[in-house]
Amino acid sequence: MYRSPSPLSEQTRSAVSATLNERLADGLDLHSQIKVAHWNIKGPQFAALHPLFETFAVSLAAHNDSVAERAVTLGGKAYGTSRHVAKTSRLPDYPQDTSRDLEHVRLLADRIEAYLTGAREGRKVAEQHQDTDTVDLLTGIITEFEKHAWFLRASLEG
Repeated sequence: MYRSPSPLSEQTRSAVSATLNERLADGLDLHSQIKVAHWNIKGPQFAALHPLFETFAVSLAAHNDSVAERAVTLGGKAYGTSRHVAKTSRLPDYPQDTSRDLEHVRLLADRIEAYLTGAREGRKVAEQHQDTDTVDLLTGIITEFEKHAWFLRASLEG
């Protein structure tokens, strides 16, 4: 661990940095999957979903940056190469031959929900170590991406 401005113990900083790197791998993987959907979507819902997927991707990119920077602020490192992400992400692979609009919606909803499961696990680790700043960071991400998952699931109902 590197020196950190955080008053948290080195053991705590190490544990939280590790869970942040897990969240980063999932987040980078989810970002690439959202972009695949954005690029390849076809169908009657294209006009609404194409920009919505881009909004999700832009938001997630900013959150990924915050997660990585929090890990480094705590004295850890941020691991985010595509090869590292491919080895460590817990999200299911994205079927890249998908093109239908509502199939992309279903696939992304499933993956966002898997991402949220990991974010909640990470928040629990931060709570157990009394790292309120990381709890706040992950809570903001969870709140936003729960809404995104709801948008997608609502598109499938009816």
